[in-house]
Amino acid sequence: MSLQEQSVMQEPAPIVSPEQAEEIIEKFEGATRALKGKVGWGVSGIAVLMSLFALYGALATLPAQVVRGGHLLLGLILIFVLYPARSTGSSWRTRIGWSDILLALLSILAVGYMFADFDKFLYRSAVPFPQDLVFGILLIALILEAVRRSVGWHLAALVVIFLIYGFIGYKGLIVAELPAPFGHRGYDLDRIIGHMYMGLEGIFGLPLDVSSTFIILFTIYGALLDASGAGKFFVDFSFAALGRKPTGAGRTVTLASFLLGGPSGSGVATTVTLGSIAYPMLKKAGYDKESAGGILSAGGIGAVLSPPVLGAASFIIAEFLKISYLQVIAMSLVPTLLYYAAIFLMIELDAHKFGIKEVKIETPPLRTLLFKYGYHLTSLFTIVIFMLYGFTAIMAVFWASVVAFLLSFFRRETALTPARLWRALELGARQVLSVVATCAAAGIIIGIFTLTGLGLKLSGIIIDAAGANLFLALVYTAIAVWLLGLALPITASYIIAAVMTAPALIKLGVPDYAAHMFIFYYALLSEVSPPVGLSPFAAAAITGGNPYKTMMMAWKYTLPAFVVPFMFTLAPEGVGLLLQGGVPNILFATITALVGITALTMGVGGWLLRRTNWLERIVLVVAGLILIYPSAGLDVAGLALFALVLAYQWFTRGQVKPAAVG
Repeated sequence: MSLQEQSVMQEPAPIVSPEQAEEIIEKFEGATRALKGKVGWGVSGIAVLMSLFALYGALATLPAQVVRGGHLLLGLILIFVLYPARSTGSSWRTRIGWSDILLALLSILAVGYMFADFDKFLYRSAVPFPQDLVFGILLIALILEAVRRSVGWHLAALVVIFLIYGFIGYKGLIVAELPAPFGHRGYDLDRIIGHMYMGLEGIFGLPLDVSSTFIILFTIYGALLDASGAGKFFVDFSFAALGRKPTGAGRTVTLASFLLGGPSGSGVATTVTLGSIAYPMLKKAGYDKESAGGILSAGGIGAVLSPPVLGAASFIIAEFLKISYLQVIAMSLVPTLLYYAAIFLMIELDAHKFGIKEVKIETPPLRTLLFKYGYHLTSLFTIVIFMLYGFTAIMAVFWASVVAFLLSFFRRETALTPARLWRALELGARQVLSVVATCAAAGIIIGIFTLTGLGLKLSGIIIDAAGANLFLALVYTAIAVWLLGLALPITASYIIAAVMTAPALIKLGVPDYAAHMFIFYYALLSEVSPPVGLSPFAAAAITGGNPYKTMMMAWKYTLPAFVVPFMFTLAPEGVGLLLQGGVPNILFATITALVGITALTMGVGGWLLRRTNWLERIVLVVAGLILIYPSAGLDVAGLALFALVLAYQWFTRGQVKPAAVG
C-alpha cells in the first residue's frame, strides 16, 4: 500500500444512532430510565432544580451543610428514580417502581431530618439522640443502595468493609482484636453515626463538598457547550484542520478527542461519541479494528487529563492541597503535552510501518467553520482567563457558563433557546449523579480513615515494604491505584488511594502536590489498563474489534503516559514538569522528558528515521528509561544514546534499504 494513496470521503455521519451510542455508554457507565409523559417531566424538573440550586449556591452564601445536604438529597432522589434496582426485562426503562418511590421518600426524610432542628442537630454529634441514630443509619443504607445502582456493588461492598473495620476493637461495637498494625480501639454506633452523619468529616465531608460545588458546575458548563453545538463544531474543526498526510486520520481523531473532552467530561462518552463518527475514516485509512479502537480510547482518556477541564478528581486535588484549581491546571500542562506528543509520534510511526493512507474528508472549509462557529473555541480558555483575573474556580466556571450561554446566540442554530437550556440543565445534573454517590461513599471511607488512623498505618506498611526506597514505593502505589481501578471509578480510586498512599510518598520526600498528581494520573490511566479497560472496551463495541486486543493497542498508544508520573516524583528536579522550581529547571526537565518520551516511543514503535533493528530498539528504550530519572548525569547519558542511534540512521540512510510497508 503506497503512502501516496488517497481516499475521499463525504463528511462522516455516525455509524450508530444516538440511541445505540447511548446504549453503549450505559453498558459501561450504568443504565438509566427514559421516562416520558408527566412522570418524565417531573423527573426532568427535579434535575433542572438540582442544577439551578448549584448555580444559586455559587452566588449565594449558604452554610456548607445546606449546600452539601441539598445536593445529596436531590442526587439521591434522581438516582432512585433513574437508576433501576435491576435492569432485567423491558419495563424498568419506562416505569418507576414503588420501591424506587419509597427510597426517594426515605431520602427526603433522612436528609430533611437534618434541617428540622438544624442548629441543635449540629451540636449533639458527640452524644446523638436515638432518632439521630435511626436517620443516620437510614442515610448510610440509602447511600449504599445508590452507589450499588449508579456505580456498582464493588464500591458499596468496600464501604461496608470499612464500616465493619471501624466497629472492631476492644471498645467497639464488635469487641475483637485485629492483628498489628491494623488494630485500633474500635467505635460504637453513637460515635460512627455522629462522625459520619452529623458533622463535616464523613458523608458531608470534602468529596461531597467538591461534588456540590466544582464538579456539578463543570458538568453544567459542559452540557451548555454540548447543547449549543460545540461538540459537532469540534469534530468538524478537527476534520478540516488536520490531514493531507497519511497521519491525518489518526491526528484528526486525537485532536477531536481533546476538544470533545471538555463538554463530555467522560473518557467512555468521548470514545463512543467520536468513534461512531470517525471509525469509518480510520478504517478507510488502513487501520485495523483494534488499532482504530486503540487510538479512539487513547484520545478519549487523554481528554479527561487535559486542561482546562480535567477529570472530577482534579477538583479534589485542589481541595486536598488547599491550592487553586488554576495551579492544578498549570501542573497538568507539561504532562498533557508529553501525553499527546507520544500519541502523535506513535501515529506517525504507524503510518510508516503499516502504510496508512491519506483520507480526505469533504467538510466545510476551515475558514468558513471558524467564521461561523469559531466562538466555541473560547471554551478552551474562558475559565482560565477568569481565574487569572482573580476569580475562584467556582465563580470562573459560573461566569464561563454565562459567556457560553450568551455566545450561543451568535447563530440561530446554536442558540440556547428555553427548550435547549432546559435540556442542558437537566443533562448537567444527570451527568453528576454517579459522582454524587461516589463522593458520599468516599466520605464514609475517609471518615473511617480519620477515626482509626488507618491512613498512617498503611503509609508505614508501604514504607516498610519498599524498604524506604522511593522507586519501589511509587511502584507499589501505582499497583494499588491500578487494583482499585479494576472495580472503582476514577474519582473513587483517586480519593481512596490518596488517603492510603500519599502520606507514604510525602514521608519519602515527594512534594505533596507531586504525590497527588502521581496518584491522579494512575487513577485516570486505570481506564485503559489491562485487564479491565472501560474506554478500550467501549471502542471495541463501536469498531467490532476484539476488546482485549483493542485494550493492548490502547496501552501501546498510552504507554509513555505511564512513565511521565515517575519523571516528576523520582527526583527533586522532576517537579519542573509540574512547572515548579526555577525556569532553568523547568526547561531542562521538559526538554529531556520530551526526548525521553520520543526515544521510548521510537523504541517501542520500531521506527526512527527508518525501521529500527533490534539493537537500535534496545538502545532507544534504554535511552528513554534513563531520561525518565531527572538527573543531569543520567540525562546526558540518555541524550548521548539517543543521538548515537539518530546519527547512525542518518549516516547510513543510503546504505540500508527501507523496509517495505503495507
